[in-house]
Amino acid sequence: MAGERTDMPRQLPLDLGHGTGYSRDELVVSGTNAQAASLIDRWPDWPSPVVVLAGPPGSGKTHLARIWQERAHAVAIDPGRIGEHIAGLGIRPVLIDDIDKAAIDEQGLFHLINEVRGAGSTLLLTARRFPSAWRVALPDLVSRLKAAATIEIHEPDDLLLAGVITKLFADRQVEVEPHVVQYLVRRIERSLGTAMRVVGRLDRAALERKTPITRALAAETVSAMDEGQGEFDI
Repeated sequence: MAGERTDMPRQLPLDLGHGTGYSRDELVVSGTNAQAASLIDRWPDWPSPVVVLAGPPGSGKTHLARIWQERAHAVAIDPGRIGEHIAGLGIRPVLIDDIDKAAIDEQGLFHLINEVRGAGSTLLLTARRFPSAWRVALPDLVSRLKAAATIEIHEPDDLLLAGVITKLFADRQVEVEPHVVQYLVRRIERSLGTAMRVVGRLDRAALERKTPITRALAAETVSAMDEGQGEFDI
């Protein structure tokens, strides 16, 4: 049953581009991201100055990267404009999110890695694929990337999805029965982004109809999203 609503701002864990905050306390950890979360927690005790978090869209790479950015006071650099930001970095750690989303600035990345290594600093890259699949042509950059530590993040498992969905509802001050959460885990695409969208859609539907979030409402909402009717802003 939906609880009382307040005027306090909502904060979603595992934000995937909607402008809300990221927090280590709100990170749900399971077997799919435990190694990556441990690495973030261990900084600056890293196995290599350069670390790559690789995983599919919606796996939580950006959330982990932003946690590290805040912890390390790192500079976030646009992957398409790496060369412009190298001068003046000093010893500050660097973050590049979605490095392989578009064509890689190979010269810029090579010089950035050299700068980071020379300063005794650290560089975190997030990517959809392992560096060996980036089709890098610059031999010296290939060599640098082979020396990087690469951590794979898998698609969310049942434990992670259930934890995220439960937390998303709780952050919206909405109570949902566990069997409804388990139904959503079985039915939705295995993506944290999809979890955010379905929770937002269900919250909105329940408010409009002034009803609790039931399994029937969940089934109706997921079916609508499967048919391409579930796109909306949250």
